[in-house]
Amino acid sequence: MIVDARDIAAGTLLHADLCIVGAGAAGITLALALEDSGLEVIVLESGGDSASPRTQQLYAGTVADTHLHPPADTGRVRRFGGSTTLWGGRCMPLDPLDFEPREHIAHSGWPISLADLLPFYAHANALCEAGEFTYTVEGAFVEPLRPMIGGLAHERFTTDTLERFSCPTDFGRRYRARLERSRVRVIQHANLCALPMQSGSGRRVGHADVRVLGGATFRVAARAYVLATGGLEVPRLLLNSPGPSGRGLGNTHDVVGRYYMSHIAGTIGTLDLAAASSVWHGYEVTQEGIYCRRRLALREEVQREKRTGNFIARLHHPRIPDAGHGNGVLSALYLARPFVPYEYARRLYDGTPEGYAGSSVAHLKNVIADVPATARFFWHWLHKRTLANRKFPSVIVRPPNLRFSLDFHAEQEPNPASRVTLGNEVDALGQRRIHIDWRYTQQDVATVSRALEALKQEIEDSGVGQFTYVPAEVEAEMTRYGAYGGHHIGTARMGDDPRTSVVNADCRLHEVDNVYIASAAVFPTSSQANPTLSVVALALRLAAHLRGAANLGGQPVCAANSAS
Repeated sequence: MIVDARDIAAGTLLHADLCIVGAGAAGITLALALEDSGLEVIVLESGGDSASPRTQQLYAGTVADTHLHPPADTGRVRRFGGSTTLWGGRCMPLDPLDFEPREHIAHSGWPISLADLLPFYAHANALCEAGEFTYTVEGAFVEPLRPMIGGLAHERFTTDTLERFSCPTDFGRRYRARLERSRVRVIQHANLCALPMQSGSGRRVGHADVRVLGGATFRVAARAYVLATGGLEVPRLLLNSPGPSGRGLGNTHDVVGRYYMSHIAGTIGTLDLAAASSVWHGYEVTQEGIYCRRRLALREEVQREKRTGNFIARLHHPRIPDAGHGNGVLSALYLARPFVPYEYARRLYDGTPEGYAGSSVAHLKNVIADVPATARFFWHWLHKRTLANRKFPSVIVRPPNLRFSLDFHAEQEPNPASRVTLGNEVDALGQRRIHIDWRYTQQDVATVSRALEALKQEIEDSGVGQFTYVPAEVEAEMTRYGAYGGHHIGTARMGDDPRTSVVNADCRLHEVDNVYIASAAVFPTSSQANPTLSVVALALRLAAHLRGAANLGGQPVCAANSAS
């Protein structure tokens, strides 16, 4: 059932076996996976079915370097469905190497392996509506595909792995009716404010303090709690509760909020593929109707040899602000920039105010000169994107001269100095807001630099073209957009040692017996992959653990009283 916290009387005490905080991808996945478990489950969601500026403002905070990181309230959404109401739908699993300790990547290594997560990926793929869990060309397609770059040697890079695209699925909209029929109680407009320790116990949270904006305060007493919020909100919730140490829940060793990662992403250089026998950089569609796209993925053995993090790249259209591309579609997108959402605008228009400084007159001339192609593009966009249930994933423009820019997406090294802390400001609920100090390392620069050099060699050794860029400008290009929007990773990392991690391999806080985290916050490393699919898989793994455990936080599982 779904209820409104504004209808709950002040001072009410609700009981449950499990209290899940957050109804985004992770929280809704957990709720669905446990709906027939026999457990009494409550889900607390800060927002309602639609966006609310007042609720969204609770995400606001401060940023140490606004060039390197977007505002704290962008890239995530405080409403039912969470950031799946915003995401682009790109899905791919983590790679085996991502879980291994790597000597050249500081603080790398997970306490689990890919084999521990694989049993949950197929179900995660289904929940994300990304089709079968098959992420190679051979596995996803019966007939051979046209080459991505005809004649490429594939010694250093492979083009055989895929990105699959969700609708993109808004988990709130897609699974609302099912949750309404479920015995799970979803409480909207309910804001978790604190998780105080149980009286007389140094290892258990006793209840959750919940407030309604401008309204009442009530409590939820559960045997166990799961924080299923994003990588920025998890440390805020933990640090706003004192915990056994008084330094924040789970923060005895000052690890909560540290190792904050995103992804290193950018667009660089000119890739001239005029000498290739063929070039295809667009989408393929599987028999089940799923959009897929290949990318240039740096091989595992090359990552080890060159001491890089994980790295992938895609063929990309020329820079939009430069009207010299002469393309009517790109110029139309430039002129439409006031209507493009913030995160996409940063990347489309080069990430800085200077990126908006092109000549609108020159762009208008491009549109007029290229009316037929521009009209075809927007007709396709209307039918395959705007009006379609399964949306065409992104802008694909094929340059007539086969000169592309290169779009790259790379793993970021975990760095304890990159962190989320509490600032001095408080929100409308009296909770301290976050302060974000996102940092990158010279290993991140080395990853991109060495991968680009390897790609240049691959292209030129294969005789398919030329890749030109300025190596000295790599660091500036990879930080042009700053932290990749919406990928908030590593702030409550998983590990075996409580001195360097926040949760164990089961995603339970080291220092508390009955609090778990389901979020990209627990990822020890970021991989090259967008995190949503793996967040859902981890939530399913946690649900299996909670369902199969003999206890929740040290107390027997039995039907809890639901009386208020």
